Amino acid sequence: MITRRNFTFSLAALTLVSNAVNSASANAYPAHPIRMVVPFPAGGSTDVGARLIAEHLSRSLGQQVYVENRSGANGTIGVDAVAKSAPDGYTILATIDTVASNQFVFNTDVDPVKDLAPIIEVSRQPIVVVAHPALAVSTLAELIALAKRQPGLRYGTGSGLGSPQHMAMQWLGKLAGVTFEQVPYRGGGQAINDLLGGHITLGCLGSTPVMPHYKAGTLRVLAQSTATRSPGLPDVPTFEEAGVAGLVLEQWLGIFAPGHTPEAITTQLNTEIGRALSDQAVRKGLLDSAQEPMGGSAEEFTSRVGAASAQYARLVKELNIRPE
Repeated sequence: MITRRNFTFSLAALTLVSNAVNSASANAYPAHPIRMVVPFPAGGSTDVGARLIAEHLSRSLGQQVYVENRSGANGTIGVDAVAKSAPDGYTILATIDTVASNQFVFNTDVDPVKDLAPIIEVSRQPIVVVAHPALAVSTLAELIALAKRQPGLRYGTGSGLGSPQHMAMQWLGKLAGVTFEQVPYRGGGQAINDLLGGHITLGCLGSTPVMPHYKAGTLRVLAQSTATRSPGLPDVPTFEEAGVAGLVLEQWLGIFAPGHTPEAITTQLNTEIGRALSDQAVRKGLLDSAQEPMGGSAEEFTSRVGAASAQYARLVKELNIRPE
């Protein structure tokens, strides 16, 4: 005969067993390779940062962490795939802040805080305005003057419509009273190739794919979007220093898991990635591409994602950015 007391005892025992199983499962993590989805092609800022972290995690976790480039639709395809993956820690996402802006541009059903689990901020980097020497401008002021004479100057982005790069350039146009026409690419590497070939002469990109060509003198960086100069670009003025007051937009790279991933797993990943960001080789790799290593807690990153979402919601409305 099952009494109320026996039932209560049995329920408590089952709860203890369940918790023990979950704990044992988390402690065994990872038991097989981990897929890190990058929602952009190889060669861009996101891919470079992700591979540095994946390589370090493969060593520290004792399981291979492999990068899968799943690009398309301004990153929404890869993000959606991760959001719908099993919340077991074996599929994670490395992405920039398009994950915060896309929901307001394309009305996607992925909320980066509710449908994903923010784990850690990997890096921040400036969005840069870069010119081919054929454009014959050396400063942002000269570019603005040229845009006033030639409205609708074409520029390339590595993320597409509604991306932070697109918003930065449209914001610049609004503040300076000029117009630009976007040429969207699927990734920064592709945009750089066309810039180097002279197929386009102006770009607004994350700093990583630009750095080797800036250092070689084959491309000119006119301005950067961060509040202060990036350590990797100490000679390049910020937008505000170049005379465009109020334009501050920091592109960040972060790691996410599917929503409802067990806290023990997200905490472990936060700890291991935090250690990676303290590794001198990882830090050098990021800094060499003008990405500033960040780190911090999952709670801090969640707050960062929320603040970015609020900023992009405002910019999408103010800049009247809509799907074409």
